[in-house]
Amino acid sequence: MRDFSDLSEREVLALAIANEEEDARIYADIAEGLRETYPASAKVFSEMLGEESEHRRRLIELYRQKFGEHIPLIRRQDVRGFLSHKPIWQIRPLGLDAVRDLAESMEIETQRFYRRAAARTSDASIRSLLGDLADAEAHHEATAERLTEENLPEGVRDEEDRAARRQFLLRVVQPALAGLMDGSISTLAPVFASAFATGRPWDAFLVGMAASIGAGISMGFSEALSDNGSLTGRGQPLVRGAITGLMTTLGGIGHTLPFLIGDFHAALVLAIAVVIVELAIISWVRWKYMDTPPISAAFQVVVGGALVFACGILIGSS
Repeated sequence: MRDFSDLSEREVLALAIANEEEDARIYADIAEGLRETYPASAKVFSEMLGEESEHRRRLIELYRQKFGEHIPLIRRQDVRGFLSHKPIWQIRPLGLDAVRDLAESMEIETQRFYRRAAARTSDASIRSLLGDLADAEAHHEATAERLTEENLPEGVRDEEDRAARRQFLLRVVQPALAGLMDGSISTLAPVFASAFATGRPWDAFLVGMAASIGAGISMGFSEALSDNGSLTGRGQPLVRGAITGLMTTLGGIGHTLPFLIGDFHAALVLAIAVVIVELAIISWVRWKYMDTPPISAAFQVVVGGALVFACGILIGSS
């Protein structure tokens, strides 16, 4: 990689052209990714793509006048100091807040680049164009707000935000909640049954770890194979399966770890306290994201957990 200060004026212009081309492709990818679910936001990014294309045209026109037809390929990753943007195809499904934040960071970085480039060039025409482009990037925030107002009136934006929340619930919250509930509740019986049956914390820990990891693998595969997401919009099955499996395992490990304590009674008291915290978290998530009344959410979770907990104690004590 080279330092920005080592670039010639020709290389600075070539880098600016490559940057505008890359930004235009990013906006095009965002627009395409949003088109089906968020058409109004997709139109905003399509219009921002048009502005980037105009910047590229002006840069190429000046480059031809100064240096001819051949433009060397100099990219952001070839120069120190630039941010590395993750390809859009790697962050699907696209979230509205994520792409809006990405666009804002791109504009800020590009504006800073043009300011620095203009300050170190001695050619009047190059300095003028780079300064104009820096001002244009500074005004992009106002342009983006104007495009948003034109294409995203209050009702449309609210509707898209609601749709984004629904997608988040379907693709992240629901599989995570299913896994957390299964891991926290289903493993109560084997963990506490082994604890009361043997009186040895280490045995309870081994059973809890086996039950948690086994349940995580089982739930992960079940979720991934249950729905490919093409009709329900629940996202990629492997991602959902990974979320469900991980949360299932975490839910079971939470009240298993206290049995690493050598003292049985201390381990038992701490494990019960962890169970109470786990059930409270599940109740909160159901109230916060699933629109379940708080009393109803707490009652359902506590009753289910208490029944499984009681089964474990009865079986282990028999």
